[in-house]
Amino acid sequence: MSARRRGLATRAAAAAERPSRYIPLAQQVIDQAHRRVINGERVPPADKVLSIFEPDTDLIVRGRRDPIYGHKLSLSIGASLVLDCTIEHGNPRDSSLAVKAIDRLCDLLGEPPQQAVFDGGFSSIDNVAQIKRRGVTDVVFTKHQGIEVGDMARSAWVFKRLRRFRAGVEGVISFLKRALGIGHCLWRGGRQRFAAHTWASILSANLLTRARHQLAP
Repeated sequence: MSARRRGLATRAAAAAERPSRYIPLAQQVIDQAHRRVINGERVPPADKVLSIFEPDTDLIVRGRRDPIYGHKLSLSIGASLVLDCTIEHGNPRDSSLAVKAIDRLCDLLGEPPQQAVFDGGFSSIDNVAQIKRRGVTDVVFTKHQGIEVGDMARSAWVFKRLRRFRAGVEGVISFLKRALGIGHCLWRGGRQRFAAHTWASILSANLLTRARHQLAP
């Protein structure tokens, strides 16, 4: 078979495969619309198809802000470098992710970090206790919701220093979004391609940061 015929056969096979992929998704969209509009049912996010082109897309709700469609990222950031990233499934509560993030860092680093600071949404008394049992000395939340400063950090000075460090982390996140597009993935192909795009952005950010530090006078 000539190269031209092989190319035509490949495209014909791909075209024939599309209906078998999209018809079940379209049927699911019709079903969820019928359940919601006709039956007045509250359809769980797990039963919804949010995109027939990226069917594993998650619905991310953040308080009163508008929902976002994509995947939720959990970033662990050190001194200007991204140490770890988890692409979550669904829209888990932030407070359920804190201990898992520390466990991953312990595995990556070979030992627990001495200090950790989180956004207020991650805070809970149980998280403080569990993370400290893993060997972390200071566990600070920017909004601590009734948790005493003395229960989180060795002193008020350490607490304030760690909160200021967390404010500086916003610069790293802004750099990832503004310069490297981590907030808007254009690579189609499901969760695997999303993960590749995310880690490519993180690797690029870390390499650029290291290069800037080495080139600085």
